[in-house]
Amino acid sequence: MNDTLYKIAITHGDLNGICYEVILKALGDNKITELCSPIVYGLAKVASFYKNRLGMQDPAIQVIKNIEQINLKKSNLLNLVEQEIQINPGKSEATAGKMSELALQAVCRDLKAGKVDAVVTAPINKDNIQSATFRYHGHTEFFAQQFSAPEAMMMMVSEGCRIGFVTNHLPIAEVAKVINKELILKKIRTLHASLRKDFGCSTPKIAVLSLNPHAGDNGLIGNEEKEVIIPAINQAFNEKINVFGPFPADGLFGSGNYAKYDAVLAMYHDQGMEPFKILSRGEGVNFTAGLPIVRTSPAHGTAYDIAGQNKADGQSMRNAIYLAIDILRNRQNFSDNAKK
Repeated sequence: MNDTLYKIAITHGDLNGICYEVILKALGDNKITELCSPIVYGLAKVASFYKNRLGMQDPAIQVIKNIEQINLKKSNLLNLVEQEIQINPGKSEATAGKMSELALQAVCRDLKAGKVDAVVTAPINKDNIQSATFRYHGHTEFFAQQFSAPEAMMMMVSEGCRIGFVTNHLPIAEVAKVINKELILKKIRTLHASLRKDFGCSTPKIAVLSLNPHAGDNGLIGNEEKEVIIPAINQAFNEKINVFGPFPADGLFGSGNYAKYDAVLAMYHDQGMEPFKILSRGEGVNFTAGLPIVRTSPAHGTAYDIAGQNKADGQSMRNAIYLAIDILRNRQNFSDNAKK
């Protein structure tokens, strides 16, 4: 068993959303500090504001000014700035977006320097974070660029269900224009490699979803299955990847047959996200496959409507931390086995 105490960075996300609440609730689990050394990249005064507002006594968090000051046996908060920050729970503001980006840039520097082992990202507001230095549709695209990983892909993970995506945050009108055999094949390869390295599946089985209803009905409702998806599946199968399909999404999930596979590859965002959120019951995790570093995130947004009201559930954040630890261990085991 790998008993390494990993350093897990947690970026604070949007300070006016539920981010601090779910972080504090997750770190209130004493098992967290038994398994890792958490470091929140955030603002000490904002953390204090939410602890007081929510009437929370725990967790005890040590405030540090740089990563070298980390206490390996406690929860830490790396204070990004000292100045006063206006906190308005439930509101989208430019300052919150700026602070979100500041945490992401800081954690990338420390990841690249090997000072932390993985990052768990609290949700950002994809609108207010936009700036001259942040022009991304989300975390997945940001980390892919930061770590030169064009094959990186979004994967949603919960107990008994893993879903990867060919496209991420695209308008539905653009999906069919973007999808081609080469892109699907790349995503199949990325998903296959991640299942082996990150999840310990020795011979993973992958189900690929169709783009059109009824898998195109032999061209009656679209030709993408015949001309793009099936050729990609056939080539991947020839590469000794156990990949099958294309399956209509409603049939695969409605019948429960998704459970026969180690992962499902969806063509677009809502095709995979809708069944995933129903199946995961609010406890799922977003993982970026194909990165040289480990990045996970709770599978929810900023939830402005309940921010600061002590209604947010910290389980998805807690699961994201645990998954980051599991993937680090699996990668180490995979590397060790490859050397034998």
